[in-house]
Amino acid sequence: MRLCIVILLAFCAFQVNAQADRKFIRKGNSEFENGKYQQAEIEYRKALEKDAQSFRADFNLGNALYMQKQYDAAATKYASLAEKGNDRQNLNRYYYNLGNALYENRKYSESVDAYKQALRNRPEDLDAKHNLQLAMKMLNEQKQQQDKQDQKNKDQQNKEDQNKDQKDKGQNKDQNNEMQQQKDSQQATKQQDMRGQISPDDAERILQALENEEKNVMKKVQEQKEHLRSAPLEKNW
Repeated sequence: MRLCIVILLAFCAFQVNAQADRKFIRKGNSEFENGKYQQAEIEYRKALEKDAQSFRADFNLGNALYMQKQYDAAATKYASLAEKGNDRQNLNRYYYNLGNALYENRKYSESVDAYKQALRNRPEDLDAKHNLQLAMKMLNEQKQQQDKQDQKNKDQQNKEDQNKDQKDKGQNKDQNNEMQQQKDSQQATKQQDMRGQISPDDAERILQALENEEKNVMKKVQEQKEHLRSAPLEKNW
């Protein structure tokens, strides 16, 4: 709440100092006080068309943009006024409102710098001190949240890496099992083939048996032939 109140106070200070002949600024101020910030913006822009160097119109335009929650545009306006440095007596107001616009945009680090600049130009500004402390607190909380998010992302990545490693190990285990099964199958086939083979000794015995059998057969055939030769021949009729 103090952020808005101080902006209005700063605005009113310029309003009092506004020259009576600046009709567009006066009309813009009237619209601003009635909460018609867009209409106030239009009037301040008209004033700047008449006098592009009008610090009052420029600053009040920044306020009108701020009240419309156009914080980026408002911050740009305040920063431009502060950088020009031609209106040093109001630098505190420029930096203060710049800090407010940055704060509203959650740019706490930049708002801290702006409030510090405001205090350099007016050390007794209690509102600037208050908002500086608030911005520093929010900046610290923002960093803590970012650290937590970074840790969460890191943990998630580690978990995904572990799952991937386990999956790869599982695939390697399956491949090893498959290779072992193939090896076992090949070994079993080899053993089966070996069981179907005849050892040299067995082959020798079988050959010897065949030779003996063949000799016996030949002997019997020879005996039959000799027997036939000795048998009397029958006459043909």
